[in-house]
Amino acid sequence: MDTDKTDDVPVPAEPEVAGEEPPVDEPSVDEPPVEEPVDEHPGQRLVVIKHHALVRLSHWLNVPILFALIVSGFSIYWASPVFLHKPDPVTHSRDYLADLGIAIARHVPGAEANPSWFYDHFGLGVYNLAGALRWHWLFVYFFLANGILYILGLAFGGGFRALLPRRSMFGESLAMMRYYAGVVPMKIARRPWPHPEITTKYNALQRGAYASMPVAGALALASGWAMHKPVQFWWLERMFGSYDGARIVHFAVMVYLILFLVPHVILVLVDGWDTMRSMVAGWSVRIGGNQ
Repeated sequence: MDTDKTDDVPVPAEPEVAGEEPPVDEPSVDEPPVEEPVDEHPGQRLVVIKHHALVRLSHWLNVPILFALIVSGFSIYWASPVFLHKPDPVTHSRDYLADLGIAIARHVPGAEANPSWFYDHFGLGVYNLAGALRWHWLFVYFFLANGILYILGLAFGGGFRALLPRRSMFGESLAMMRYYAGVVPMKIARRPWPHPEITTKYNALQRGAYASMPVAGALALASGWAMHKPVQFWWLERMFGSYDGARIVHFAVMVYLILFLVPHVILVLVDGWDTMRSMVAGWSVRIGGNQ
């Protein structure tokens, strides 16, 4: 008796590939959306406190005080120059500053090139030693009082912390010198020249320059008193080696202050109004939370 019979034919399984796992149906999980950073103060001007009132006051008082000290000091120096050379056979000058004045006067229309030109135009004039001494010492006391105000302002406002040396000062100084050396050529070449990243109030060169101002002021006062009272303060005169040593230091400090002032003013003007305002009003601004 024939019976219809269906044979179960096994279906060969697909070969497994090494390293692959059979797919597993997993329930879909909704990932949380990525939150973009939101500016809490969009477009707002945020005030940043920069300088204590005493620091700002002493900073601007330094302008007329140093001007008066320098011009009166030149007329004092005229009476007895410390840097001399052999007499010039044409001008008969032995003074390097007189030589500088003669060189300038030769390029000024209508000017008379003589050894007195420099002291007449950059000082209180020649043959005015007594008057120059009186003015000089009056402003020395103003300078001393102003220096005390500056130090008090740094202490009360905590600004001294921004002037303290840091371990990274050497490398940061080299980076800033490279930047300053190339900023003008790169501007002319219209090539990008990014500013080194600065995470502190001042860069390393600024810290060094600003921190040197109290030291320069102390040297100016000490060398000035050593010249003024070499007998009473003989120990102070000995610190500079001799009377002329104190004069050389005093003159060098004046040159240093002038060399500091010129690039300081130029860099402030280049940096923009916000930097100037911080020393006038004491605060700076950030737009939308950014510097």
